[in-house]
Amino acid sequence: MGRVLDDAHLLGRLEHLALAAGCEIMAVYEAGIDVEHKADASPVTEADRRAEAVILAGLRESFPGIACVAEEECSAGLLPPALGDVFFLVDPLDGTKEFISRRPDFTVNIALVSAGVPIAGVVFAPAQGILYAGYRNEAWEVEITPRGEMLDRRPIQVRAHPTNPVIVASRSHRTPETDVFIADHPGAEIVSIGSSLKFCLLASGKADLYPRFGRTMEWDTAAGDAVLRAAGGSMRNVDGSAFVYGKRNQPHDADFANPWFVATGAAAAR
Repeated sequence: MGRVLDDAHLLGRLEHLALAAGCEIMAVYEAGIDVEHKADASPVTEADRRAEAVILAGLRESFPGIACVAEEECSAGLLPPALGDVFFLVDPLDGTKEFISRRPDFTVNIALVSAGVPIAGVVFAPAQGILYAGYRNEAWEVEITPRGEMLDRRPIQVRAHPTNPVIVASRSHRTPETDVFIADHPGAEIVSIGSSLKFCLLASGKADLYPRFGRTMEWDTAAGDAVLRAAGGSMRNVDGSAFVYGKRNQPHDADFANPWFVATGAAAAR
């Protein structure tokens, strides 16, 4: 497992797979979207399945022996019997509701977790032509052409916490608890956006706080969390304790379900 963690080509491979998955998603987007519903009533499309198949085939070929936890496989009951200390988390199409509504803020998310911490992550927004990547203590924003070619790679980092912060909130999952959090920050600017792009706004210094007082799964957050941490930000449970990954056998919820959290820029976390 140590070879994978030290592999200088790891991030490049994750980026390549995210771009390939994005091509599958945009093909469905342009051809027309047929929507189905899973057992939990959440929507799923051909794009989710095609993107996940591309990502998992690539990960399992490049990193054999590393467990992969992916949203659609888990929905079908295909959970790895054991994770080990190192594993991948995959959300092939985060923001399916945005995708179905033909809003451009949906993403491909791939993350590598080690000892409960996401240490590498890629978030690709194919309809916007932008990719965010983070590995350990470095994060970047990359422009992507319609042909899937990578242009400028710009380093990003969180900003100092301003007097009146920018708070990003979920467009599809706003809750009364979120409204209370916002009310505790008078003068804050509120930005609504879908998918894991909320983490990327913090990571690139365009926003400061992302409270989530609602249900998420680990594959929803890991890639964006990795980018944010690499850019100098942090992710915490609402009580201030460490936010960790690989949660299984939870008495109160399903495997890989997250507690509520607050993601912040560096200065905001102090």
